Order: sequence, then C-alpha cells, then structure tokens
Amino acid sequence: MQFDAIVVGSGPNGLAAAVTLARAGLSVQLIEGSRTLGGAARSSEMTLPGFLHDECSAIHPQVLSSPFFKAFDIRRRVPFVVPDMSYAHPLDDGPAGLAFRDVNRTAESLGRDGPAWRKLFAPLVPHIDGVIDFAFSQLMRLPRDPASALRFGLRVLEQGSPAWNARFSGPVAPALLAGVNAHSVGRMPSLSTAGAGMVLALQAHAAGWPVPVGGSQAIMDALVDDFVAHGGEIVTGHMVKSLQELPPARAVLLDVSARSLARIGADHFPSNYLRALESLKYGGAVSKVDYALSGPVPWADENVGRTPTVHLGGSRADIARSEAQVASGVHPDNPFVLVAQPSLFDSSRAPAGQHTLWAYSHVPNGSDVDVSGAIEGQIERFAPGFKDLIIGKAYRSAKELGDYNPNCVGGDFSAGAVTLPQLIRRPVLGPTPWATPLPNVFLASSSTPPGPSVHGLAGFYAARLALRRRFNAGVPDLSPHG
Repeated sequence: MQFDAIVVGSGPNGLAAAVTLARAGLSVQLIEGSRTLGGAARSSEMTLPGFLHDECSAIHPQVLSSPFFKAFDIRRRVPFVVPDMSYAHPLDDGPAGLAFRDVNRTAESLGRDGPAWRKLFAPLVPHIDGVIDFAFSQLMRLPRDPASALRFGLRVLEQGSPAWNARFSGPVAPALLAGVNAHSVGRMPSLSTAGAGMVLALQAHAAGWPVPVGGSQAIMDALVDDFVAHGGEIVTGHMVKSLQELPPARAVLLDVSARSLARIGADHFPSNYLRALESLKYGGAVSKVDYALSGPVPWADENVGRTPTVHLGGSRADIARSEAQVASGVHPDNPFVLVAQPSLFDSSRAPAGQHTLWAYSHVPNGSDVDVSGAIEGQIERFAPGFKDLIIGKAYRSAKELGDYNPNCVGGDFSAGAVTLPQLIRRPVLGPTPWATPLPNVFLASSSTPPGPSVHGLAGFYAARLALRRRFNAGVPDLSPHG
C-alpha cells in the first residue's frame, strides 16, 4: 500500500506530526524503532510491579500552553493535576524557596526579595500567550504581541548576563530561579539558560506545572488513539536506517536527531546539508534514577513535599559552578539534581502508601559513570532518612539513555545543545528549518525549532509545512469534535 505520508518516530513531535497529517485526511503510516510508542514520554514499570515510572520526561510545563496541545484540546483527553505549588528549592540554611502558581503568594514567601520577584514576573503572567508565541514561534516572524516580547527579552538579557543577581539581595530567590534555569543544561548565566528558565517560571505562575494522571504515557496514548481513529497505521520494532527502506510517499517526516537524519539520508542529501546536520553540537547530558519508595520522601522542610518538582544543588553560585563543570566535561561533586515526585498527586503511580520518585543529575555527554550515589547523597542532604525508604530502583547512565533513545545523543535529551547559536541555526538557518534539500523529506524533531520539551511543536510545524508544500492544504481542526 502506498501512503500519502510516512512519519518516522513516535515521540511527542512524531505523534503531533502524524495526528496533524491524518486529521487532514491523508493516509499516514507511523514507523517506530522501539516495540512501544511514546519516545521520551513513555511510562512503564521500571522497578517493581505496580510502580509506574516515567522513563524520561515526567512533569510537563509546556503541555498546557503549547499551541499544538491547545488546538488538540489535551485537557479534554487527559486528566491533569495542577498543584498550587509548581516547584521548590531547599537550601541548607533556612526555609526552602517555593514557587506557587500565585505569583503574589510566591513573592510573599520570599521576604525582602519578594517585590523584586513580583516585578520580574507579574507584568508578564497575564500575557503568557504572547510570551509563548514569541519563544516558540517560527523564526523570522514578527511576534504577535511585540510589547510582551520586548518585556520578556529585556528580562532574559538581565538574567542571562553577569547582572543576574543585581535585583536580589538574599539567597533564596536567586537559587529558586537558578534551579529552573538549569532545566536546559548549560553554563550560567547565559541567554539560552535564562530564556528557557524565564519561560518555565512564567508557566509556573500562569497555567502551572501539570502532572498527567496515568503517567506521561497518557499524553502519548491520547495522540495514538486520535491518530488511529483517523485511519493511521502503525509499525513498531522497525529501526529505519536509510530513506531507501521507506515506501514511496509524497511526504516523509522524521522525528529523529540531526545526527540520525545525516545517517539515514547519507546517500540522498548534498554534502553541505550533511555537514550542517553533523555540525549540530550536543550538550550536557543526564543520568537518571527511578525509585520505588515505601513512603513519601522525608524532606527536612515539609513544604517541599507539597510540590511535584524539586531542584537540588544549593545556592545559585553552587548550581552555576556545577553546570560549568559539566560543560567542561567534569562530573561535579555537588551536582544539580532534578527530582519529580508525581505519586504525591497521582495515586495510580504506586501501591497505596508507597511512592515513585524520578531523579536525574547533569553529567558530561556520553558519560557511563554511575552517579546514583551522588544523586542519593543530594536527596539525603535535604531529606535525611531518604535512603531507608528505597525498596527498588532502576539506573540509566547518560550513555545508556542515548543507546535506549537515539534522539538523546550521548544522553542529551534536547537532541542538540540549547545554546543561542543553535536556537538560531537548528540545524540550518532559514525561515523553514524543518525542510530538507529533498522536497518530500522533512525533519520533525527537537533538532529543529523550537527545540526540546513535550510541546509537539517541532512535529506540528513540520507537518504544517508539508501540508502546504506537498498537498496544497491548510492545518486541519485538531480538536476532539473536529
């Protein structure tokens, strides 16, 4: 059977592309190398029976504000719990920093730095859609809300420069912001980490950071169900190694890393495009541990047990130091550790009274070092007695993560380092970086704008371009009633 379109890869971007094309009335085949669908948003029993773990991503700040998932009306398809507190940052001395959905409540908890926090975020929270449009839009397009884009840009310039501490006088607020900046893995201060952190912090005060009931897989299953309902065909367990393996199709969209695309298209792309794909640099990576626990984490500050996301690593200076060490190829003694505790809000994740915990540490790309001891040490530092609760765990090094998911090259879950040059040229500079020199082939992964996270936009933008160029068609209605 000949298909109108073929999509390779079933991560959030691949499924977003497949759904968009199928909704347009095209015959679409989805090919996935693994036996299971979902890419970096899979969930499974990784430790003990009855304990459901998110294999890569766990908490999804981008889902509720993503233009794709808004059009898909993900809230009607998947139940989410959105806690009053989005993230916390415990410190050795004094109370933890707490980021509530209410920006004013957050400011009140920050004492003398509260007014500075409010001034940084409060003017933009009502204009989050304009900020998202600017941050996640296609390149070389004027923002729809120029005023909000300008206010956002000025704040990123401040927080991405040596002046990043100028507005704060205490330790808690800058540490709270450094923890959210560190999500993008990179040296601090820098414009790229500040930009990513500002978007995440704004989303925490706008829609909040949601926990999907049933795990990240629930989001992927909703996409799969819609794709199949609109005639999509799925093939699993087939790792595409060359474009020649694929049957003829008017459009081929690949949710693969730039490096994988260079390998798959080696015999078809011109040398200059292959050089561009191969020159995309991959950044700091993660090594991850999933825990089955006999009870909730005994945080020294009990407020930390009221949020799904916790940032560990100490002060802003401590986190900047550890991130610089990772960028230099060194494993930090005091690593930044990101913790997710979704079972506090979703009882389906573990047997009654027990819990799952998800934690990763930043490490140099390709690391095969077992850093689970350092991760546990950081958690124990702020939650004495944590180790006594461990009844099962599963560890995956950065190298093993890259082997498991080829899009995470060397354990870089961003499919390419998030730096300012690589946000502009990802993987090529131009208004349509999802296009390739072959008119029917499109790159639809996080190696294209707007980069990493579970937002589906790279796949959606690639599908939209394919619809226009190959089928002379517009974007279909993606809503449940469409």
